[in-house]
Amino acid sequence: MNHHGDLERALRKAVSGDVDFSTTARALHTMDASNYRRVPQGVLAPRDADDVAAALTVCRERDTPVVARGAGTSIAGQATGTGLVLDFTRHMNRITALDADTRTATVQPGVILDNLRTAAGRHGLTFGPDPSTHNRCTLGGMIGNNSCGSHSVAWGTTADNVHHLKVITSGGERLGLAQGWDGAPEGLRPLVDAELKLLRTGFPELPRRISGYALDALLPERGVDLARAYCGSEGTLGILMEATVRLVEAPRARALAVLGYADESAAAEAAAALLPHGPLTVEGMAADLVRGAEGLPRGGAWLFVETGGGSEAEARARAEAIARAASGDGSVDSVVVTDPAGQRALWRVREDASGTATRMPDGSEAWPGWEDCAVPPARLGAYLRDFRALLADHGLRGTPYGHFGDGCIHVRIDFDLMSEEGVRGFRRFSEDLAEVVVAHGGSLSGEHGDGQARAELLPKMYGADLVRLFERVKGVWDPADLLNPGMLVRPAPLDANLRFAPLPRKPVDVAFGYPHDGGDFSAAVRRCVGVAKCRTESTSSASGVMCPSFRVTGEEEHSTRGRARLLHEMLAGEVVKDGWHSTEVRDALDLCLSCKGCRSDCPVGVDMATYKAEFLHHHYEGRRRPASHYAMGWLPRWLRLASRTRTTRLANALSRVGVLAALAKRLGGIAPEREIPRLAPETFRRWWLKQSRRKGTQLTSSDRFVILWPDTFTDHLSPEVGRAAVRVLEDAGLVVFVPGSGVCCGLTYVSTGQLDRARTVLKRTLDHMEPLLEGGAPVVVLEPSCAAALKSDLIELLGEDERAQRLAAAVRTFAEVLEERAPEWRPPRIDRPVVGQTHCHQHAVLGDAAERRLRQKAGLEGELSGGCCGLAGNFGFEEGHYEVSWACAEEQLLPAVRSAPASAEVLADGFSCRTQLEQLGEGV
Repeated sequence: MNHHGDLERALRKAVSGDVDFSTTARALHTMDASNYRRVPQGVLAPRDADDVAAALTVCRERDTPVVARGAGTSIAGQATGTGLVLDFTRHMNRITALDADTRTATVQPGVILDNLRTAAGRHGLTFGPDPSTHNRCTLGGMIGNNSCGSHSVAWGTTADNVHHLKVITSGGERLGLAQGWDGAPEGLRPLVDAELKLLRTGFPELPRRISGYALDALLPERGVDLARAYCGSEGTLGILMEATVRLVEAPRARALAVLGYADESAAAEAAAALLPHGPLTVEGMAADLVRGAEGLPRGGAWLFVETGGGSEAEARARAEAIARAASGDGSVDSVVVTDPAGQRALWRVREDASGTATRMPDGSEAWPGWEDCAVPPARLGAYLRDFRALLADHGLRGTPYGHFGDGCIHVRIDFDLMSEEGVRGFRRFSEDLAEVVVAHGGSLSGEHGDGQARAELLPKMYGADLVRLFERVKGVWDPADLLNPGMLVRPAPLDANLRFAPLPRKPVDVAFGYPHDGGDFSAAVRRCVGVAKCRTESTSSASGVMCPSFRVTGEEEHSTRGRARLLHEMLAGEVVKDGWHSTEVRDALDLCLSCKGCRSDCPVGVDMATYKAEFLHHHYEGRRRPASHYAMGWLPRWLRLASRTRTTRLANALSRVGVLAALAKRLGGIAPEREIPRLAPETFRRWWLKQSRRKGTQLTSSDRFVILWPDTFTDHLSPEVGRAAVRVLEDAGLVVFVPGSGVCCGLTYVSTGQLDRARTVLKRTLDHMEPLLEGGAPVVVLEPSCAAALKSDLIELLGEDERAQRLAAAVRTFAEVLEERAPEWRPPRIDRPVVGQTHCHQHAVLGDAAERRLRQKAGLEGELSGGCCGLAGNFGFEEGHYEVSWACAEEQLLPAVRSAPASAEVLADGFSCRTQLEQLGEGV
């Protein structure tokens, strides 16, 4: 039992929810999406209000702080705590009522915003506020922070859309908050009545004032709205149990006008003038944030202005009217998009900015802290000029973007939070910027709340008297200061509890190169800033792959963020104390499929597959590995041995004998539910050698010459794929050459963390390939996983070897080489629908644009599903992984195949994908 045993025992007796005081649970909840880190004693996932009330009693008796938490995407530190964390995402996540006639919905605090929007959408309604984290943030978190989102110019903040709240105070009192004083805690009304003058004069008027308590909502002339006053209190006044929220009519059609301006100041000064046109959004961003300008009009900065209407024509007309008005007010170019897919593509540029902005264009780190200041919209241009000047004065860089129509700016700044002098600079800048914001009549927070990041500076905005009133109000609601202490009132210093403090200052010894992180594994882990895009419950071909294991289990430890948090705590050494030998980290990484989806889908490019391989390399260094690492990690070696000794027929026969097959699976760490794949009687390489002798194929420097990579899976398990590729390439007029034995991408060694062996294999491969690469021929790799390994893992393991760079640069997919080397060739028309999926590694590393064009030429119509097949090389074959592997396939791939017409062609580029379809009864 740990040293928090008394609290844990008492909670287990008092509640029916999940009590977890494990090292893993504590490590997963040390941080949110902010710069701050506080280690909790434990985590409770309550089942109902009775659980929450009982937990508050237990904690009150032991003077243990309590912090309520949703998706953990808060950016000011308010979702971290040193006591008990209440996780509302697990059980209290239901929509309990939805009334289309009254346009209201009643939700529990753990309801994900997009789930509410989907339910409301069936009635032509939606919930207006929509932060960029809409597919994972919770209504409880939105109410706690008074979240806004891009549509606030039309539909306001969360507080504008709340009707009634049920909360429990730290003393156990259950209150119903709405308009009027009924339900107010005792003592609140006399306190407010005595300070009416201060409440009438102390609050600046602007659309995005989120800082402090919204006590002006209790003024009699404003209707005494207790629910509105509670919004934005960051869990410091009471714990939310239920919310009845207002819904708005969703436009039947939308259009997006993207307006280009010469620079950021021109865009900012033009934004306010667009508001009289009634747009749904007015978002802004400058060129220094955009990594790819495809689809954007000319300009150095852009406004994204969305319009709605009863029809596409009406929405377009409104957008075109705005574009015309903007052209006379500084806009240099514009584009109007009504196609939903085109709009989604452009909005992704904006929504991913919260993650993209965490890295400067040169790859250096940038951090929140001054993420969302807001000023009156008419002052935005002047404020941004002062803000940029202040950055320059402090020698800092940042890339502002955000809600220009509301005067709210998001920015990540390249603070040095790893050194004492850098932290002092962070404090100096924070104090100076607070003065600038206040001078422009602004709010220190315009969306994400004060938390620990800004609460210390609230006296600059509100003055000492109003801040003291905040403290007195907190005392009425929470006299024991039990709820989220250190936030909003009596705050911790803004430069305390920084999450970087416990990390090692010198890079740890690692096997991979981490070229984008200066060779520093700690910096690679720090890429995860907690925006939690990996916590989405579903995905699609449009949204990507990440993170299949989280979507199956729903457990934070199986999300990319959760695993990154555990690695962070492993490096910190305070909670996870066993370093590379940590069983907690090992267990969390066990269900990582190494799909590399996070490498492309995570806005900050976390590559958990690489981190997993790194961890396994160190974890098992000098120790016995799991049997599957020897059976499947060394697969290329065993298959070559079987081929050389001509024992493939015997191996196939034995694998079909029940007792022997079961024994082989048990000894090899293979799931008993799996069938062992059959070995081909003739390898692809042996077949090609016969063909090449007959044809007299020789090395050549012709631009029609291509090298076809004989990957292990194609060579030994599906040579028919290689033979078909040769026929097509030759039909396209290309000369095919297949390297001899001795070349391997090292994939199976990498995925099992046998990195020393992988290096040896890859060095031998480079020795064999060096003379073949001299002519500049492309290397066609049919297996996407192997192509991705040569494109990425090879460089990270042997980046110092110039030959590795050359081989990686030469790698092409099958479709790419046809497009590049035989552009005049046309495939036969098949004219059928397609079903299947884009291979995870193709999606994450290689891209599939050439494959899409090739399918179009062949008349293969339709989109491939997103998601992951769930087999993922050795993962789905390993003992204990079958259920998760099957569930991943059921998430999208198998339903898509089942629902496809009989005439559909099933496409599965990877051996794992084909095997999964065959073994789960959905044969290709």
